[in-house]
Amino acid sequence: MNNRPRMLTLNPDDNVAIALDDIAAGEGMGSTGIDLPQSVARGHKIAVSPILAGQKVLRYGQTIGQATADIAAGEHVHVQNLGMGEHVQDYGHSSEFVALEAAQVARTFNGYHRADGRVGTRNYLGILTSVNCSGSVAKFIAEAAEKSGLLDDFPNIDGIVPITHGTGCGMSGDNEGYDTLFRTLSGYAQHPNFGGILLIGLGCEVMQIADLVGGRPIRADGALRYMTIQQEGGTRKTIEKGLVELRGIAEQADAATRAPASLSHLMVGMQCGGSDGYSGITANPALGMASDLVVRHGGTTILSETSEIYGAEHLLTRRAANVEVGEKLIARVRWWEDYTARNKGQMDNNPSPGNKRGGLTTILEKSLGAVAKSGSAPLTDVYLFAEKIDKRGFVFMDSPGFDPCSVTGQIASGANLIVFTTGRGSVSGYMPTPCIKIATNSEMYQRMSEDMDVNCGDIITEGVSLADKGEEIFEMFIRIASGEQTKSEDLGFGGVEFVPWQIGAVM
Repeated sequence: MNNRPRMLTLNPDDNVAIALDDIAAGEGMGSTGIDLPQSVARGHKIAVSPILAGQKVLRYGQTIGQATADIAAGEHVHVQNLGMGEHVQDYGHSSEFVALEAAQVARTFNGYHRADGRVGTRNYLGILTSVNCSGSVAKFIAEAAEKSGLLDDFPNIDGIVPITHGTGCGMSGDNEGYDTLFRTLSGYAQHPNFGGILLIGLGCEVMQIADLVGGRPIRADGALRYMTIQQEGGTRKTIEKGLVELRGIAEQADAATRAPASLSHLMVGMQCGGSDGYSGITANPALGMASDLVVRHGGTTILSETSEIYGAEHLLTRRAANVEVGEKLIARVRWWEDYTARNKGQMDNNPSPGNKRGGLTTILEKSLGAVAKSGSAPLTDVYLFAEKIDKRGFVFMDSPGFDPCSVTGQIASGANLIVFTTGRGSVSGYMPTPCIKIATNSEMYQRMSEDMDVNCGDIITEGVSLADKGEEIFEMFIRIASGEQTKSEDLGFGGVEFVPWQIGAVM
């Protein structure tokens, strides 16, 4: 690729091109004969023809905003001359529905088969808290278990994960905020990557242990114990009792061993964070190829971050399995428009400063790149945050664009694998679910290679095809699901990234 172009036009209708290198002022735009009046960083946009103020700016053949000033050919197109503007979408519910052909050769991964029929990719013990007030004690129990060498006798257990958070009280006990937290905690308690759960509350909180347990078996295998600090008699006695209960759970969880499972049991949560101008042309579409492969093998992939598909939702509604599914997605978009308005925010609050430094200008542009993660599979259904996903195929789960919160919801919904594309760089992990990090550009991949699992920058630098890169990512899914460690797991991430979505007043 020594003779590769220095800029790329993604669609014949586009009036901007993407710089593939840092281009200095005065350099020419190839065969156009147009010289750049200013330098443009890689990942940023360059006008390929004159654009008048108020005219639509097109990338991917889609509107990414309107020019706020006249733009000459060769000019840098960014925040100084591009705004969101008015946009109206034709949702065309289910008008482009096309089912993917099933894979001809069945594939499997080695996972932990659970009593409820689901399959885990890891085998952790979880110490789950109902409220912030029990968070320290949960960590004390985990620390005491580690000091005592409790897991030395249980080689099939991957570790102990205290799941702590900052809510559970000071909230209404009867609104969507409570319901959202309830679904999140219940989803973690039942997650197939946990071989067993110890549930701990303080005792007087709004999110009562009794309500979470509810007189029903949360786990089909019975590997769940629960207690409150007040009932046990304080911190020390709760730690002592917790260690006893944890050993009992460990004895049961250690009996699990990996065994082959069809890819229909793979559920992949797809995320992007620290996006840049390359995200929509390298890592995200390559992940879309991998997503389609998972769906063709009968598995499930989850797209989320509703505030970051804004302006691109019509690309999903057109692929919806039916009109009702498309309308469910738009109902969530309308909820977000109201949610941001009543909290004095704006849907165009995205992109972040880092996104803008990477070349993204408007939420429309960012969303079009983000939706590329979904590939071409039909949209099977739309779920609330942390709602249990009960259909296979490509689905959408409502969530904020804040990555740790969005991933928390995907895991609560059942994701047993997370994949995360990034252009600026990201350091995070999400116990109990392994997270694969995918770099959009080779420069960042080389700089942060200890944190990145896959480089998609070679799509630009080496001419690797999106299809081949999608296959590479898909094969990594299978290896990681079967026990291979990700970079974030090797580094020990996952202890602080449980972030439930707090909706409503804190009282």
